[in-house]
Amino acid sequence: MALPQEFINILSAAERDALLAALETEPEVSIRFNSKAADAQNLVLESLECGVDGRVLWMDRAVYLDHRPQFTMDPLLHQGCYYVQEASSMFLCEALKKCVSGPVCALDLCAAPGGKSTLLAQLLPEGSLLISNEIQRGRAQILAENMVKWGRPGVMVTCNTPRQIGESSLMFDLIAVDAPCSGEGMFRKDEGAIRDWSLKNVEMCAARQREIIEDIWPALKAGGYLIYSTCTFNRQEDEDNVRWIMDKFGAEAVDLNPDPKWNIAGSLTEDNIPVYHFMQHRTRGEGFFLCLLRKPEGAAASLKSRPFRGDGSKVPAECKRWLKPEGGYEFFIKNESVYALPSALKDDMWQAGQELYALVPGIEVAVMKGRDWVPAHALAMSSALNRDAFNRVEVSRQQALAYLHCDAIRLEDAPRGVVLLTYKDIPLGFAKNIGNRANNMYPQEWRIRNSIS
Repeated sequence: MALPQEFINILSAAERDALLAALETEPEVSIRFNSKAADAQNLVLESLECGVDGRVLWMDRAVYLDHRPQFTMDPLLHQGCYYVQEASSMFLCEALKKCVSGPVCALDLCAAPGGKSTLLAQLLPEGSLLISNEIQRGRAQILAENMVKWGRPGVMVTCNTPRQIGESSLMFDLIAVDAPCSGEGMFRKDEGAIRDWSLKNVEMCAARQREIIEDIWPALKAGGYLIYSTCTFNRQEDEDNVRWIMDKFGAEAVDLNPDPKWNIAGSLTEDNIPVYHFMQHRTRGEGFFLCLLRKPEGAAASLKSRPFRGDGSKVPAECKRWLKPEGGYEFFIKNESVYALPSALKDDMWQAGQELYALVPGIEVAVMKGRDWVPAHALAMSSALNRDAFNRVEVSRQQALAYLHCDAIRLEDAPRGVVLLTYKDIPLGFAKNIGNRANNMYPQEWRIRNSIS
């Protein structure tokens, strides 16, 4: 691996040789399991034909695989049963343990493609609201797909700038900023990051990161927490920017007290603040940096409330029965789709939907096709789905792949009409059985483009 000499020169002398040697080795492969199936780990490993090469020490329900399989060809990935994520970035869970003890309003500001947002959705307490945001529209669409597949209620996906959110009336208990960076921690698996690296780019990234923090800081509640992270090693984007946040905003860096056995590096500078570096020669995963910061206490901001004003009376009763009856939801119609919001979060989610550009404003329950409401694919992915409201048809792996390829499929002895397809008894999506074949209702833009033959 030919690394820029300027990059080598800026590495900590104490870590340089061992890190450079580690960057010549193969990257680790790690995945994190969803709770969609009681036996998700065994189902996934069997489907991937993989073995476990150890568990991720700082994250429950996460393991290293003994090789990298072809994830795209596994239906369980598209069902949201697991997420392929760097083990290092799962360390976010340790920050959550320090700053979250009950339901919160959280923002993942730079969320695409969705690794940290799916982790937040998995770990935040019941009753929490998570807004997953991405500024670039194309990446925001990928984020929306991954968050829909993860299937948690109380999640929105937005496409806004940090300044737009900071100037809104929305306030958050927790903001995660996985800031765009120079990508040094990804050198082992991304040759493009090596080609793009330069000292000038490091300086540009550090300045952009400070601009992002300055724009979003007003949206953090007094006493709230900011999780600042990058996937790089240099002090300008890491320690120096943390010190800048502390000095400019009076923030306090919080000690996470990680287990010493995890061998995570602390500050690599003379400024001994509690920060955490994951480096390939120390921990199993790619390069990652994180610091948890607390905003000083102060007067609570005066908020402009926009209570829920959706008209659920226009939503057919049949559509409402498609969600679990014990859940408690409020319904509204937008752009020929029926959406549901958890009742306890309806005002906050409605307000966010009015002030931000929401790609996913709630659970999409139904879409208008001609003159009929048909179940949306997002409903099949949601943990709020009432499975008993639909006839269910279990399909084989090959049928599941054909469905995900957006092919028409044949369902033997299945009832006519809309049916819920399952694979491994986990919802896969909807199809309309018309007898000799079943019309595929999987989103065309999400289809598998690889050959499945």
